[in-house]
Amino acid sequence: MSPRSFLLDDRLNDYVVGHTEPADPVMVRLTERTVALGDPAGMQVGPDQAAFLTMLTRFAGVRSAVEVGTFTGTSALCIARGLADGGRLLCCDVSEEWTAIARDAWSEGGVDDRIELRIGPGIDTLAALPPDPTIDLAFIDADKTGYVSYYEELVPRLRPGGWIVADNTLWGGTIVDPDNTETATEALRAYNDRATADDRVMTVVLALADGLTVSQKR
Repeated sequence: MSPRSFLLDDRLNDYVVGHTEPADPVMVRLTERTVALGDPAGMQVGPDQAAFLTMLTRFAGVRSAVEVGTFTGTSALCIARGLADGGRLLCCDVSEEWTAIARDAWSEGGVDDRIELRIGPGIDTLAALPPDPTIDLAFIDADKTGYVSYYEELVPRLRPGGWIVADNTLWGGTIVDPDNTETATEALRAYNDRATADDRVMTVVLALADGLTVSQKR
């Protein structure tokens, strides 16, 4: 069991997964450990999104990456695997418990030497980074109310041509439901509006997984 797009029925989901780079044993074991957590397992990225993150990282020649919201480490594992030689990934999370699972998987997957994990509020970690535009790729998948703040810290630190990918930005389809005014939904609407209106980047929303808003710095 792993997360799947709300846009796909069972047959389409099986087709998509069946035509996507298959998970290796490390990823399979990490998924099994995550599923065993119960309801929180829904925060794990699915196999199609996982493969996309590795592909994008390789395509962009990423050497410096930042992730906000690590959970059990699936997305970080995928990004780390796609890094160029000598590349590094900085992971920001608040949970020692869940990231302990991540550390095990990174070690098993042979990428732990490429990843630095900082435990604490992500906004504090980002604000403390040097202001230089050196980040090649940022992945945001944390508390939804913090998305815009994370974005504003990251965009100035992105190199020209660098990428920000934000997860869950279609939010199960509720993003277009005018009757849904829940805090997380409104926060994601604000994020999509901000990224679309920002002249510093060009943005596209992908109907992949639960929605990915992908922005590239001009």
